[in-house]
This record gives sequence, structure tokens and C-alpha cells, in this order.
Amino acid sequence: MSEQEGKGGGPLITTKLSDREQVEKTADRLRDELLLTIEELERRRERALDVRYQVGQALDKNRDVLIKAGGALVGLLVVSAGISWWRARHREELLWKHRARALRRAWEHPDRVASHAEERPVPFELGRKLVLIFATTLASAMAKRAVKSLVPPEEGQQGGKRSGLFHQPPAHA
Repeated sequence: MSEQEGKGGGPLITTKLSDREQVEKTADRLRDELLLTIEELERRRERALDVRYQVGQALDKNRDVLIKAGGALVGLLVVSAGISWWRARHREELLWKHRARALRRAWEHPDRVASHAEERPVPFELGRKLVLIFATTLASAMAKRAVKSLVPPEEGQQGGKRSGLFHQPPAHA
């Protein structure tokens, strides 16, 4: 009785083969599996780099969205063509309405002939400009802080501080 038969209770399939034959069969099986894996990886690589295949897959996945977007685009084109047609048909009428409004504005406020915006008091305009300056400064500071937190510090600089957004090493003579 062989050593393998005694452990498992029954004879193994490979018991009739010598150790060398067992190793060769195992190597052949592993080689075949490796070749199949390599072929599958090659097929996947070709598909990943094939633009036509990728576009086809994207179109298949998003067909409903593309149809809806195309329908919306056609709808917008039809509406804009309709508005253009209507404006072309009523151009003279609209032009006379604009002229009448301009004449009424000129009659009511001769100092503001070109504009229909009302003048605001100086303190109101000054306050509005100060608020805009403050908001712009605040937005700029927030943007700078966001950029600094997104850009990783360079190695070799103290504390991760950079001299500018695009750091250039010093020139050597």
C-alpha cells in the first residue's frame, strides 16, 4: 500500500504516475491556465483601447438620455426658429413701440435720453459699491484658500509654503 492511499483512504488519480509526470501535468495545466488568462487580458486591453467599441458601449448605455437630449435640442431649435420668425414678421411694430417708449422717456426725463435706468442717490450707490468690493475680496480670499488646500506642498520647502502658484526653482549661473 502506498503512502498516498493510506492517508486519504482511497487511491488518488495521480498515484499511478511518477513524481516527474505529476509535475509535468501540473505544469501543463498551469501553463494552459496562464495562456488563457493572458489571452483574456489581451482581449480586454484591445477593447479598452478600441475607440469605436468604447463609443458604441457609451451609446448603448446612454441611449435614452441621448434621445431625450436630442429631443430637447430639436424643441429648442423649433422654438427659437418660431420666435425669430415672429420677430421678423412684427419687426416694424416692435420698432415703433420702442421709438414711442424712447420719446416718452425723453419727454419725461430730458437729462436721461439714452438710458431708462433711474438715478439712485449717491449714498446708496456708494454703499452698493462698498458691498461689491467686500464681496469680491471675500470671494478672492476664499478661492486662494481653496487652491492652497488643493495643491499639495512641495517636498523640501519649509512648512509647505510656496512663493507662487507656479513655483520655479532658482536659476543657476
